Amino acid sequence: MALLALCSWVVFGGCETPDAERSSSTAPSSAPSPPSGSDEAPHRAPSPEKGVDDSVRTIRHADPDLSHDQYTDGLRVSKTFAEAMPTGVTVSPEGRMFVNFPRWGDEPGATVVEIEGGEKVPYPNAAMNELDSDEPTSHLLSVQSVRVGPAGRLWILDTGRPRFEPRIEAGAKLVAVDLETDEVVETIVFPDDVALERTYLNDVRFDLTRGDEGMAYITDSSGAGQNGLIVVDLASGESWRRLHQHEAVRAEEDFTPIVEGKPLMERPGDGEPSHMTVGSDGIALDAEGDRLYFRVLSGRHLYSVSLDVLSDRDRSDEAVAKTLEDHGDLGFASDGLEADASGRLYLTNYEDNGIVRWSPDGSMETIVHHPQALWPDTLALVDGRLYLTANQLHRQPNFQGGDDRRQTPYPLFSVEVNAEPVRLGE
Repeated sequence: MALLALCSWVVFGGCETPDAERSSSTAPSSAPSPPSGSDEAPHRAPSPEKGVDDSVRTIRHADPDLSHDQYTDGLRVSKTFAEAMPTGVTVSPEGRMFVNFPRWGDEPGATVVEIEGGEKVPYPNAAMNELDSDEPTSHLLSVQSVRVGPAGRLWILDTGRPRFEPRIEAGAKLVAVDLETDEVVETIVFPDDVALERTYLNDVRFDLTRGDEGMAYITDSSGAGQNGLIVVDLASGESWRRLHQHEAVRAEEDFTPIVEGKPLMERPGDGEPSHMTVGSDGIALDAEGDRLYFRVLSGRHLYSVSLDVLSDRDRSDEAVAKTLEDHGDLGFASDGLEADASGRLYLTNYEDNGIVRWSPDGSMETIVHHPQALWPDTLALVDGRLYLTANQLHRQPNFQGGDDRRQTPYPLFSVEVNAEPVRLGE
């Protein structure tokens, strides 16, 4: 697919000279997929977008033949990445931005970075970002999600599964970094009966209103294993599975999403096509602290479950399942979710290159729709602005007959939504 001219997308309001992040290559090197010390003090002056290039930039990998019936006013390209594809993004209330790059086959160098002056800086340090399977507890192996959470900490969710290989023993973990000191202050390693051999730790949310020091909730989205939700007691570090292999957390049968106008299936270069079977993925907590919302990647339904029952280790899985609510087929599939303090959900829509805002009464409105938002992945809400990564996940070789059809750079967008995030107990 030919690249568009640099200044062709005027919806962003202009263009500029390409920078160091821009790549002249139409695709990164083919890779398997199933898909420095700084003298700056750790305290930063508050800024709505620390380290973000405020100038308007143009992304060049949109398909000019797609129908563009709607554009989104105010959509900003906050950062671009010319090499490895990102998944997660999070921004602290002080404006510090963190991004992660899972080791799916690309070679990201650091799997977690902070954006400092427009540059990627390994976080919390370069040494911890080295891929070292001999010391898995003290190194970040393949991070899927980052989240600024309680007590001014950056929480890092490490799958322990580089290149989607079976989980490295003691590699699946939740790591907390104190943003005041930039030092690791807690590491919670998941036992074998919680992080199973094929578990894929996907996304995480925090609730300080339950337990002595709060609870964390994690989705297991494994495409080749057993799905469920994982609950973590932050005081004790103990964790347990919930809704294990329940229908609500598993891929919908024979699910075939339509992405860029074509049915999306697993299409290896040397095998028959098969349906994508990724389970519970996006997760969000409601503003009242009553319900946890989630969706499977391979499906179009939205579910919620009682937080009171989910967080109570003495309750059975059957009791948790009785509190499930199916909010119906929304008509599109999602990757990441986010929620605001007004009780609304923000859902990525990877079938239509956008973001939808859902209200508890079932009404929905489009917040973002743009052909360059190819596979919107993770959402992060801070100070009225919604950030999202778009990483062309569907163009990876395993979906394209062995061909890598991704085109760099990968954008990190943001858009004003005039809403505040959910902070339970903070």
